[in-house]
Amino acid sequence: MRVVLAEDLALLRDGLIRLLEANDFEVIEAVDNGPSLLRALTTHRPDVAVVDVRLPPSFTDEGLKAAIEARRQVPGLPILVLSQYVEQLYARELLADRSGGVGYLLKDRVFDVRQFVDAVRQVASGGTAMDPEVVAQLLGRRREPVQTLTPREREVLGLMAEGRSNAAIAARLFVTEKAVGKHTNNIFAKLGLPPSEDDNRRVLAVLAYLDA
Repeated sequence: MRVVLAEDLALLRDGLIRLLEANDFEVIEAVDNGPSLLRALTTHRPDVAVVDVRLPPSFTDEGLKAAIEARRQVPGLPILVLSQYVEQLYARELLADRSGGVGYLLKDRVFDVRQFVDAVRQVASGGTAMDPEVVAQLLGRRREPVQTLTPREREVLGLMAEGRSNAAIAARLFVTEKAVGKHTNNIFAKLGLPPSEDDNRRVLAVLAYLDA
């Protein structure tokens, strides 16, 4: 599986390369700035990109902006953001694009190698990998559309936005899968969104709606 990596800290970049290659990924290019990232993504069209948000030259949101532009040029390009920060505006734009896998992990909340590797594979396969803290910040920024939801429905919505299936949500909340199905139907009805059997599409649909 071919990977493009964008990380400006040399030690962390080298560590991620070694980690990925030890888990059967091929890092075809590793870059340390936004313009090089855009060039690498559009040239190589990798199976997945692992991208830091804050890259030179501005050290603001260069990485995320380059990833979004790359997806415009290469629709469906899988992007996993790995950062210390939640960049709200561009994160919501990235997540609202329903073509291709997408993920957003916070560096200081990736607790083990397996969690990270599984997230890379999940995004590469077209899935969603979201840190719960990222979800909380994105949902919390604009709460008006979810004010009609019950506390339990908000809880289910948050877990859905993490990319969890109904079965996983049921196990987490210690309820039946049938009960979760009822909650999800209520959520989509209240938000004016059609239910979908595709967990990734429904996550992106919810986030896109909240950003409208």
